[in-house]
Amino acid sequence: MKFVDYFVSAEHRLSVGREADSRKFYLSIPVSNRLVDYEEYYEITEFEAERFRNDPDLARQFAERCRNRMMDDALIIKPGSDRGVAN
Repeated sequence: MKFVDYFVSAEHRLSVGREADSRKFYLSIPVSNRLVDYEEYYEITEFEAERFRNDPDLARQFAERCRNRMMDDALIIKPGSDRGVAN
């Protein structure tokens, strides 16, 4: 999978983009487990991607739900047994 960011908010620690092969849109957040830092990718609609790009506070709100594991059904890559925590 090749994730291509087109909006990044360092302030809110998130990015929005599109996966090159599947063409799915996503919002990603950084996470860490005891071995590695990585990103979790949550599938969003094209409409949400545009809204988040134009309104970073909306993206922040969605990212907070992701960090609180309220959006796990939208994970593009399901986590393993050593799931990281949002940082």
